Amino acid sequence: MQNIIYEYSEVKDEDLKKHIEDTPSLHKYFKLEWGKLKARQYCGIINFNENNYYILPKISNKDKESNLNIFIYMLMKAYNIKLHNEDIASCKNNTHSILEIFIQIFAHKLLFEFGRGTYKEYITKQDNLRVLRGKYLINENLKYNFTHEKIYCEYDEFSENNILNQFFLFALKTLLNYTKNKKLLKQCELVLNEVSVKNFDINSLQIEFNRLNARYKNSFELALLLLRKSIPLFEKDKKSFAFLFDMNELFENFIGNIYKSIDSSTNLQTTKIYGNLVLKPDILLSNIIIDTKYKLVLNKDDLKTNDKYQMFVYGTNFGIKNTMLLYPQHIHSVKEELVLGKGDKIVNMKMRSINLDFDSGYDEYIKEIQNKIRNIN
Repeated sequence: MQNIIYEYSEVKDEDLKKHIEDTPSLHKYFKLEWGKLKARQYCGIINFNENNYYILPKISNKDKESNLNIFIYMLMKAYNIKLHNEDIASCKNNTHSILEIFIQIFAHKLLFEFGRGTYKEYITKQDNLRVLRGKYLINENLKYNFTHEKIYCEYDEFSENNILNQFFLFALKTLLNYTKNKKLLKQCELVLNEVSVKNFDINSLQIEFNRLNARYKNSFELALLLLRKSIPLFEKDKKSFAFLFDMNELFENFIGNIYKSIDSSTNLQTTKIYGNLVLKPDILLSNIIIDTKYKLVLNKDDLKTNDKYQMFVYGTNFGIKNTMLLYPQHIHSVKEELVLGKGDKIVNMKMRSINLDFDSGYDEYIKEIQNKIRNIN
């Protein structure tokens, strides 16, 4: 494997370094420190000059392949993505990037659902027609029709030109820019040839799912993930892109789904509002509140005051007196006990770390992490 950069480490490839420095869209993912350009806590790939540069978390001390495997396994569990062994192998040998593989999975899933029938729903339309259809609109007829040749009507049409399909078409057209293998995307696009082309703000998009369109929900969520994590860096005749994940978010989703797989009653991102105070702990069990922190800590001396306040507020407002801050284990194992508050307002807080390193296939890796979670005390 080549072109590997580790989180928080220096970017030494001069061409890539210049590309990052010249590209404002990438500045938030790196920092300039004493003349050295270093990666932050974002991991994934940057495609530049037709080369893929992987930015990986430093979890294993074994080799680059082990760290890439663990990163891919974390992505799979965090976002419920199923990859085959050959897909993972193609990332290692640079045949395909993670982004390309995820795009092909999205296109394959979507095409399969289209094969079962495109989603249609009733859309209310208004139009000038030669025959009455639906409701006769008196005011519009007086305004637009000076002859009796047409009738202005409002009617419902069972149509595939709905917001869900319009979003899928938007996603397909966008993702075509990020992959060399366009066949499946083009096939999906042809299915939607009667759908209007529209742009979407993916950060505010909300689509209601029901029993009629529920089978498309996974494709919708995967499309959102791809669009939100992909960073276009297109300039003139050059095509470059990045596909980066904030390790804070990835670690939180990964650990949350591990807990959920152990105990289905686990609540993730439970929101409670107390006046102007909005509380949303990462993981809520019946007897403990857990918040994940993707930070390097050695002991309680590294603990930020804000983190203590956060866990105290969680414990007192949720009525659960046991809390835990869970970190990835980097160099040293962390095991600390703290008592927050006094009198009848005491919250017990643990600091724990989990070793994410384990050399195996995906299923064995997940079982190992589940066992490690069970044994945290």
